[in-house]
Amino acid sequence: MAERTRPNVLGALGGWLWLAVTVLPVYYIVVTSLRTQADYYEANPLVPPSDPTLAAYGRVLDAGFLGYFANSVVVTAGAVAATLAVSLMAAYVVVRGRTRFARRVFQTALLGIAIPIQATIIPVYYLIVQLGLYDTLAALVLPSAAFAVPLTVLILVNFLRDVPEDLFASMRVDGAGEWRILWSLALPLTRPALITVGVYDALQVWNGFLFPLVLTQSESTRVLPMTLWAFEGAFGVDVPGLLAAVVLSVLPVAAVYAVARRQLVAGLTAGFGR
Repeated sequence: MAERTRPNVLGALGGWLWLAVTVLPVYYIVVTSLRTQADYYEANPLVPPSDPTLAAYGRVLDAGFLGYFANSVVVTAGAVAATLAVSLMAAYVVVRGRTRFARRVFQTALLGIAIPIQATIIPVYYLIVQLGLYDTLAALVLPSAAFAVPLTVLILVNFLRDVPEDLFASMRVDGAGEWRILWSLALPLTRPALITVGVYDALQVWNGFLFPLVLTQSESTRVLPMTLWAFEGAFGVDVPGLLAAVVLSVLPVAAVYAVARRQLVAGLTAGFGR
């Protein structure tokens, strides 16, 4: 006879409580972005506005949001492309190499994961200034890619280790060199992992605040996380405009995550269960 199990009431209540904790801030941000500044100070913050308006979104667009959005796209695309290119080659060397250099590459990648960005911001700032890249989009692309490489290498290494050795050996028998094997074998087989780490790295770069704050200053190089400052005045804050900017900034990230969430989770856990 099948065993009868009791319903997990406490677990269900805990799940609903956690859902409320995570949904309530999102609800507050969206509802507040539809208010006027006067309504924000007078009405109950959790009650939907009686006369919702998109005026806050209009102010965001008039403040140059599209230009900042384009800068964020350029920085994110450049950093992710550089990260994937360097990380795939490094992971291939770690997995297929049998030299001390290959081991040092992997050890360096593991060391890079342990170093926080905040601890290196001063030398990064100095290097960017010495290279003449301060207040340019390249000043955001290069450090973002450098700090994304260690974790990306770790994930790709665990993914490449699952590729059968016979596939590499058969290509070598056919006369293929290392570059040919990398391009025709390693790249197609690691495409799921590349998409996974690409999405993950894109989310990190898109939401990055420290590098734009320290390495840029002009409006022409401003990215979306810095857009929020445009709604802070000397004597007050345009809260509906601020939260409207937050909503518009999060929409691309939410769309990407909604499409790739399953592959993101699967790729991040690939190779670690062995």
